[in-house]
Order: sequence, then C-alpha cells, then structure tokens
Amino acid sequence: MNRKLSNASELMQVQTTILKFTKMLSTVLDVDAEVVDANLVRIAGTGPCNRLLGKKLTSSARLFKYVLETGQDKVVIHARQDALCADCNCRDNCREKAFLGVPIMMEARCIGVISLVAFTDEQQQRIHDNLQIFTDYVRHIAQIFVAKVVEESRSHSAIDRIFMSLIDHMDQGVLVLDEDDHVLMGNEKALCQLGLHSSDIESEQILIKALTTHAEGHQQHIITIGKRQELVIGQFHEIQGCQLFLMAFFQPNSQLETAPDADTTLSNVVGDCRPMKAIKHLISRIADSPSSVLIHGESGTGKEVIASAIHQSSQRKSKPFIAINCAAIPEQLLESELFGYVKGAFTGASSNGKTGLIRAADKGTLFLDEIGDMPLALQAKLLRVLESREVMPIGASKPVPVDIRVVSATNQDFQQMITEGKFRQDLYYRLNVIPMFLPALRERDGDINLLLHRFLEIHSQKIGVSYPGVSDEVLWALNHYQWPGNVRELSNLVEYLVNVVPTGEMIDTDLLPPYIQAPELPVQSQTETSATISINKEDASLQDMEAQLIKSTLARVQNRKMAAKELGIGIATLYRKIKKYGLNNIEY
Repeated sequence: MNRKLSNASELMQVQTTILKFTKMLSTVLDVDAEVVDANLVRIAGTGPCNRLLGKKLTSSARLFKYVLETGQDKVVIHARQDALCADCNCRDNCREKAFLGVPIMMEARCIGVISLVAFTDEQQQRIHDNLQIFTDYVRHIAQIFVAKVVEESRSHSAIDRIFMSLIDHMDQGVLVLDEDDHVLMGNEKALCQLGLHSSDIESEQILIKALTTHAEGHQQHIITIGKRQELVIGQFHEIQGCQLFLMAFFQPNSQLETAPDADTTLSNVVGDCRPMKAIKHLISRIADSPSSVLIHGESGTGKEVIASAIHQSSQRKSKPFIAINCAAIPEQLLESELFGYVKGAFTGASSNGKTGLIRAADKGTLFLDEIGDMPLALQAKLLRVLESREVMPIGASKPVPVDIRVVSATNQDFQQMITEGKFRQDLYYRLNVIPMFLPALRERDGDINLLLHRFLEIHSQKIGVSYPGVSDEVLWALNHYQWPGNVRELSNLVEYLVNVVPTGEMIDTDLLPPYIQAPELPVQSQTETSATISINKEDASLQDMEAQLIKSTLARVQNRKMAAKELGIGIATLYRKIKKYGLNNIEY
C-alpha cells in the first residue's frame, strides 16, 4: 500500500474531495463531469466517465492534452468538427457532443483538468447556452481542488503504519480494494464474515459492485466471490489515495441483525403543509396495523423516509427494518436475496444456505422500493408470501412462517402497468391495502424553508463547518423554483452550497446554479431585513429585547412560519435568530 500512496498524483491524494465535488458539479449543472490529473489518469467522473477511475486515458485524450500543455481553457461545442479531433482514431465512434475543459493551475503549472462533457443534445445545448457561467463555476471548483492539495500532508509512511494497525483492530469488517474494486486484503472481521481466509483472496477473484451510483452513505453492494454472490451493506471510503470498503452488516447464512436507525422516526418527516400533516396523521393511525402500505410519489419525494417513519412509529420498531431496491438488483440475484435458499439449491450456492431478506425482516418491516420493477415470476412468489405469511426458500421442501409488515413504494402508474400486463392485479390489491400519496416538493407550500433549515444542519455537521446564513433573495429564489428532483434535489443543492460558501459568509444568489432564477425580491422585504440587521448591531440591550420578543411570539403562535410573518421578518432570518439566541428548545 505504501507503493500505491507514494505513486499517487497530487490530485489522486485528494480523490475523496474531488469525487464529491465532481458529482455535485454534475448534479448542479445537469451535465456530466470528469477530472484527470497531469498524467491523464482519470480521478473522477460521472455518467459514462465514471468507469476505470485510476486508469490512464487511452482514447479521447487530445483535448485534455491541449489543456494540460497550454494551461488554457478548451471549448468544443460541436465534437468532431474541432481541429484537434480531425485525425483522431476514435472520431467516428466518439459519443461526446460537446466539451468544456478548464486547467487546474497550481504555482504556474497545470496539475490536471476539470471538464464538462455533453453526451446528449440537451446537455450540448446547456453548455452552449451557459458557457461563461459554467466556465466560472468550474474555475471556482478548480480553486477548491488546489486548496485541498496544498493542505494535504506529504508524509505518509508513519500514517500508513498506524492506518494498517487500525484496520486490523477494528470491530467492523474492512476490505482494501484496488482501482477496479477488486479486494486486495481484508481484516480478520471481514474475512470471518465472508467465510474466507487470507489465502482465498489471492486464489479467488473477489469483486465489489455498488447497486446504485448516485446515492451516498451506506448502500447495497454485490460481492462476487468466485461463482458465489452475496448482498453486502456498506460504504466506500477514500483515505490517502487508498480505497476502503466498510461493511455495515452482512447476511452470510443467518438472520440479519440490524438496529433501527434513530434518525428515521416520525420527527424526521419534515413538513407543515396540509398534505404532509395529513400523511403524519395517517402514519400515526396505521403504524401498528399489519396491513400492507403502498407509497406513491415522484422520484426524490422521500418515500423511504416515510417507510422508516411507519416502522419507527409501530410496535415493530425494535425489530429489523429491511430495505431493498427491486430495480437495482439483477433478477437472478433478487430471488435468492428475497426468498433465500437451502444448501445445494443451485450451482454456486453457499454450502450453508441463505436466510433471505423476507425472513430477515421477521417480526419487523420489509420495505420494497421500486416495486413496479419486480419481475412477474417473483411477483407471484411475493403474492403467496402475503397471502399465506409463509416463505418458500429456493430448493426447500416446505415453507417457513414469517411475520412481516410490507411497505412498498413506486413512482409508476400501476393501472397502466396492469393493463399492459407488466404487473399482477391481484398483487397490486394486496400491496395497496393502505395507499399513501406523497406530494411533490413544488406542491408543499411553506415546507421548503423547513427542509432547507434541516438540510443546512445535517450537511454542516457532516462536513464539519459552521452553520451558514441564507439571504432572503436565496430563500425567495428557492421558493419559486419548481424542483423537478424534489426533496433529494434540494438536499443535494444544500450540500453543494454548504461546501462552497466561504467560512463565516452568507449563502447569496451568486452561489446558486444558473437555472435557479426567480422574480426580484419585493423592496419591502429587503427594507425589513436591512432594518432588522441594523438594530441587532446597536447594543446588547436591544438584542435582549429582540430575543424575548421572538421567544414570546414562538410560545404564543406555535408555528415558525406564522411567527416570522407576525414579527415582520423572513423565515430564514427567524431561523438565524433562533439559532443565535439559543431558542431551539422552546416548549410549544
């Protein structure tokens, strides 16, 4: 591992930061992004550029070479027509439609390139229409990369020894991976959980693959060990250029032991609009029922948060909450993961069999996300489970009783799927006993302010920075944006803003993506905000009076939005003052 660290380029040593900002850059600008170092090694990428990280580019490198050699921006709006592309061997098969490359300059030398890449006509048009704005954004990110490189320590040897010792003594299973996600080594805990010895890693090709590429935190991964495949829940980490996989929990051949997440209670369902109040009321009414719940809602509306809230509000909260994405797991693996199998059920099966996620959720809750993507053959088996409350593992001769609450979610039109023969009508009726409809964020009047405050707290604590203020102009713009990506899009945007806002400064409109625009803030609101700020700075006695006024108003009105209106200030200003005066714990 020391060899790998010593050979890492300056950008590779801060790859964790670069991966995070590259994903956020792509999300915010809605085009794909890629970062290469001075050796043309791919450090990060999104979309088609997300493959072969850590590998040197073998094709389509001419544009990057130009930026590296000249230290100048390179813009190609119509690929294949640029002079640099004239005699390229990959020209006829090139999928790129547009390219915007910006050098990463440090001490008058180019240490890498950040590029925006268009693979669709829509992305090509976005780059064309927003060329200057996009260029300024990418330059800003390049400056952040340089700052991280400057901060990075160059002395690794002592750290490596401590690092390896910590891995060996961790109670959690840890795997060390190469650039292609093949396992190089594992600590004793990981090897024990996987039923492996150190020698097996050398003789078996062990590969870990995430089922989703957009999510962060703990995710479902498929680990392939020779001919055997297992589902592992864990998280990738990049430390000093070394890629680690930390196993959160693993189901070898027994019931999953997973503790409920304390952050998924009903209090985590943020929203005071009428539809969200109705959903909270419905959750409290049906939490202890064994009946199935089907959550309908657009992508990104927070369906898993609602499912977790149902579980945490029920008498099953001390038992497992097992979530599985039916769309992300391959069909041939989904069946064995859900229903389990007995010893010798098929070629490559574990010698001890497998419990299956349905049995793992016994006495608890099974959440089936994207249920509309479940194959028809498995729909029939799931229907039998719901009707008989018994599960038949693959290769078993008799069923096993189970006591589960099934909560499923979809963003699809089930009536159309039933008409087209893509989903069983009888299963739909079994799943849709208690329907729940999540509103889109654009339909949740007033909730953007509450969600913004929550995400600012979450991401500030996660990143380890101070809680930033938000200008009224930004709040006004966010409340007039349509949010096609719903709550997930808002969370991603807030994480981006918390990362890029200078320490001690307020999030202002110049940090917002160019596509978030709104009518100009009314003059009255601007005047009120300025007046409030000037009063705050006059003397401490006035601050005491203001704190007491806010405290009494909150205790009387019992609603922060109404309190802000009565006080004549914006909701963002109210939140800042609540934090400033320590009024978060007021009893209503």
